[in-house]
Amino acid sequence: MPDPPHILVVDDEPQITRVLRTSLSAQGYDIRVANSGEMALEIMKDWSPNLIITDLSMPSVDGVQLCRRVRAVSQIPIVVLSVRDKEQQKVEALDAGADDYVTKPFGMNELLARVRANLRRVPAENEPDAIIEIGDFHIDTAAHKVLVRHKEVRLTPKEFDLLLFLARRPGKVVNHRTLLGAIWGGQSTEQVEYLRVFVGQLRKKLEPDAASPRYIVTEPWVGYRFEPGE
Repeated sequence: MPDPPHILVVDDEPQITRVLRTSLSAQGYDIRVANSGEMALEIMKDWSPNLIITDLSMPSVDGVQLCRRVRAVSQIPIVVLSVRDKEQQKVEALDAGADDYVTKPFGMNELLARVRANLRRVPAENEPDAIIEIGDFHIDTAAHKVLVRHKEVRLTPKEFDLLLFLARRPGKVVNHRTLLGAIWGGQSTEQVEYLRVFVGQLRKKLEPDAASPRYIVTEPWVGYRFEPGE
């Protein structure tokens, strides 16, 4: 039997960590809890989570700082929990490296759906070739490796999933709801700010000039189109 996914829960509210430990353990996940960002980083020195769920508001190392420090060494998925529901705070967390954002108070079914969505990869879509060679891009879907113009580019899990979904539909306009549903799950189809942040991150990593993108083209008010180059 394969080991269950490891999930690190980081929150300084004991009642939240108790509920999350109980609910996630009941789903078969292996859970560890940290009550601060510092403790989370210590745990990660000798335990490798498959996903992190973290609060934003914590003393000393807060959730945004934790995202940045984790992203410096790891590409594992990060789900942020927060009572802050303004778009600016969401964008700040996503920019720092978070993959998803859940506003407190939240329903446990919603959180579990987000956990499943962030632990899974993009659907196999009838088992396409493991290697996608298209234009300037070489995408190894099994190794989650991307080369652009023969240079390797490091992507987070969600960045990779988003690029892969677009790369499988070259030249076609993919609308916002389709992208959000495919990458973040059906509960996220209205979170257009996710796309703005992640497309912006992809452009910084992939494009010769992120200010004048030629690979990921915006279709105003509709979605995005992938043009892989010659």
